[in-house]
Amino acid sequence: MSKERYLAAKEQWAAKQVARGVRPRATPSADRLPPGQKLTTGFPVLDLGVQPEVPLADWTLLLDGFVENPTRLSWAAFNALPQVEDSSDFHCVTTWSRYDCHWGGVAFTSLYELIRPKPEAQFVYFTSYDGYSTNVPLARCLDDDVLVATTFEGSPLTREHGGPARVIIPKLYAWKGAKFLKSITFLPVDKPGFWEVRGYSSTADPWKEERYA
Repeated sequence: MSKERYLAAKEQWAAKQVARGVRPRATPSADRLPPGQKLTTGFPVLDLGVQPEVPLADWTLLLDGFVENPTRLSWAAFNALPQVEDSSDFHCVTTWSRYDCHWGGVAFTSLYELIRPKPEAQFVYFTSYDGYSTNVPLARCLDDDVLVATTFEGSPLTREHGGPARVIIPKLYAWKGAKFLKSITFLPVDKPGFWEVRGYSSTADPWKEERYA
């Protein structure tokens, strides 16, 4: 499927959900499985129809914006940072969830400590090597289960799943976890990303069903 057809299909799907009356919940669900989700043991691949191949020798991660120590990390420098492992659930806005995904990589808090955001930084804007982008409130990125993952289930993260590095934010819908990560920018004001400008929620809490703006 071409990128244009894929985007059109996603936008039509979202419009149908809105027409069905899917709206944010006033009270968050307390269940492990968010409302409207179905469990799967597979891992469907969703992207923009482009899976960029980024040689590790060429990969860099730019950390910039309202920070004291803007930094560009090579693959070696990134992997020299403290490494963590975490198990968390994964919730896609297209209504599937998978429990107990095992990720490895660098905790977002380690990057936060490295670049030291200025007090006015309140939002994070992620960009990817495939042209994708998404926005997340900084406070949601500071949970202890948020990381830039380079491994999945004990193996290097494959290109189809966003390798060499992708963002994992388990408490939000998975479109907030940018694949093929290229840069992380700290901002004082919110800046909608790729799907957000197309009608998707900026907050994206699965237990509140915050799928659409």
